[in-house]
Amino acid sequence: MANLIVQKRGVRASETKKRNHWLSYMVRNYILYLFLVPSIILTVIFKYVPMYGSIIAFKNFSPRKGIMGSEWVGFEHFQRFLSSPNFYDILMNTLKLSAYGLILGFPVPIILALMLNLIRGAKLKKNIQLIVYAPNFISVVVVAGMLFVFLSPTGIVNVMITTFTGKPISFMTDPAYFRTVYILSGIWQTAGWSSIIYVATLSNVDPQLHDAATIDGASLIKRILHIDLPALKPVMAVLFILAAGGIMSIGYEKAFLMQTALNTPTSEIIATYVYKVGLQSGDYAYSTAIGLFNSVINVVLLIFVNTVVKKLNEGEGLY
Repeated sequence: MANLIVQKRGVRASETKKRNHWLSYMVRNYILYLFLVPSIILTVIFKYVPMYGSIIAFKNFSPRKGIMGSEWVGFEHFQRFLSSPNFYDILMNTLKLSAYGLILGFPVPIILALMLNLIRGAKLKKNIQLIVYAPNFISVVVVAGMLFVFLSPTGIVNVMITTFTGKPISFMTDPAYFRTVYILSGIWQTAGWSSIIYVATLSNVDPQLHDAATIDGASLIKRILHIDLPALKPVMAVLFILAAGGIMSIGYEKAFLMQTALNTPTSEIIATYVYKVGLQSGDYAYSTAIGLFNSVINVVLLIFVNTVVKKLNEGEGLY
C-alpha cells in the first residue's frame, strides 16, 4: 500500500514537472504563440461559429421565425433525402467522381516529382516547374470555358478526331464522357502544384545515398524504390489520408460549370444538388441536412482510412 502511494506521488510529481516545464517554455517563447492568435481567431469565426447554423437541419426552418423559433422536426429532412428517388444516383456520382479522381490523380504528382528530381540542370528544372505549376493558377471558370471550346463539336480536339474517324464526339453533352473530362482536366490543373511538397521532400534526401547506390551498381529504378520512395512514404501517407477523408467534398464550382442538361445523369453530385436545393429553390433546412450528411460521411471515411493506413504504415498516420 505504501509503495502504491509512493508511485502515485511520483507520477503526480512527474506530471507537475512536465506541466511547469511546458508553461515556462510558453512564457519564454510567447512571441511565437502570439503568431497563432490570428489563425485561431479566424478558425473559430469561420469554422466553429457557423456550426450553430447546422441546427436548421433538424428544424422546419423559416427565415421569419429564425433558427430558434422554427419548428423542430428531428431527422425528417435526412429521411427525406435518403428516401428520395435520386439519392442513389447522386451518391454514386459523387463517390465515383471522387474515387476515380483519387485513384488516377494521386500517383501523378509523385511521378512528376520523381521526374523533376532527376533533372540536374537548375535552369531547365525551374522552367519545367514553371510550366507544370502554371495551370493551378487558372480560374475554374476559365478551365471550364476552355473545355467547352476545345471539346465542342467544332473544337480542335474534334477536328482531329473527325479527320481520322469522320464523326465528332460529344464530350460535353454525353454523360459517358463527363467523368473522364472532369478527372483528366483536374489532374492537368493540379498535378504540378501538388508535386511541390514531394519535390521539397526529395530535396532533403542526402545525394551521397544515390552516389553510394550507383557505385554499388544500383539501377535508376532501384534507387527510386529504395531511396526516394521511402523518403516520400510519410508524406504520401498523410496526403492520402487527407485526400481519402475528403472524398465526398467535391467542390460544386467545376461540376456545376461543366454541367449541361444532357450530362446531368453523371454530373449531378451532392454539392451541385445542395446548391440547387438550397440557393435556387430556397429549401435551406433540407440542403443543410444534405450538407451535414455529407460532412458526417467525410469524418467516418477520414477515421477509417487513417486506421487502415496506420496498420499498413507501421503505426504512422494522421493522428
